[in-house]
Amino acid sequence: MLKLKKVAVTGGIACGKSSICQIFKKLGAYVISADEVVHHHLSNNSDLIEKVGDLLGNDVIVEGKIDRKAVADKVFLHPDLLNALERILHPEVEKEIEAQFQKVKQKNKYPLFVAEIPVFFESDLGHASYDAVVVVEAPEDLCRERFKSKTGSTDEDFDRRVAFQVPLEEKVKQADFVIKNDKDIENLHKQLRAVYESLTS
Repeated sequence: MLKLKKVAVTGGIACGKSSICQIFKKLGAYVISADEVVHHHLSNNSDLIEKVGDLLGNDVIVEGKIDRKAVADKVFLHPDLLNALERILHPEVEKEIEAQFQKVKQKNKYPLFVAEIPVFFESDLGHASYDAVVVVEAPEDLCRERFKSKTGSTDEDFDRRVAFQVPLEEKVKQADFVIKNDKDIENLHKQLRAVYESLTS
């Protein structure tokens, strides 16, 4: 049986984590996104939707689903609310990722299980169970523009979110691998091939 390695991909806001994970997928890894797990639960898990509504007010529930922008507008102004929301969401995310890891392990098809977890260092999402952590970094001005373009948000929104995260230089210090997303796609592929080969050799 293949030794399936479990790898977390994290980094700064809008630094290209999802793009990196897509390249990992093309190289042969199984990829799961913590954000997609959260999105699924906030759209389909009635118990969780009710808990979030109780915490933040029923105005964040639209047509039976959680309006993620309404949630962001509230929690990124109030650290206590953000912490409380994470206490609701993170156990579900950890449980889902671990369940998928066990399923993939049984299939014995993939050499690498990659979980994209934006708040890996800011949370306790089963850190000890990961074989390696990959941190993606990019220049802040580039990340800022990507974030604003993707979300339609402001500089203030970006700054508020950054303020809630562990500084990027601290993440880099704790990383097993660092990917610099500041050049062309060819350079990115080259870096990721080297990381993939190192993790699967």
